[in-house]
Amino acid sequence: MKKLTQHVHHLFKDIPDSDRKEVVMQEVLQNLEEKVWDLIEQGKEEEDAINKAIVEFGDIDELKSELGVVTEVSNNDPTILKNRKLSLEYSIWGSLLIIGLFTFINFYYSPQVIWFVYPTFAVLWWPLSMYYRWLKVKRGE
Repeated sequence: MKKLTQHVHHLFKDIPDSDRKEVVMQEVLQNLEEKVWDLIEQGKEEEDAINKAIVEFGDIDELKSELGVVTEVSNNDPTILKNRKLSLEYSIWGSLLIIGLFTFINFYYSPQVIWFVYPTFAVLWWPLSMYYRWLKVKRGE
């Protein structure tokens, strides 16, 4: 059950220490332990029961809002800009590869009909949307 305790402490690491936090952590830990015991009674092994209880518990966004913790993502974070730029570059290269594949298939199997242009327009929406997401973060919106 040490894994459950570690998981609960990891979930609540962003929340400032308070008496209410400790009470909620104990309740969550108790609920998870009860779920594990129920799963063990149903025939699951302890490790599988612990993992299933953790997965079924999910995220604690509701509990964070109940405790008054606001977790907003700041657009001024340089890692967000870097990740958006990486997504843009990935989408450009991916689109070029997909368009190249369509072009090859078109000219190899049916050179008399040029149809690769149509899926090209659909594929180009991907880098275009990534560009506007990157631009939005760059402007600080």
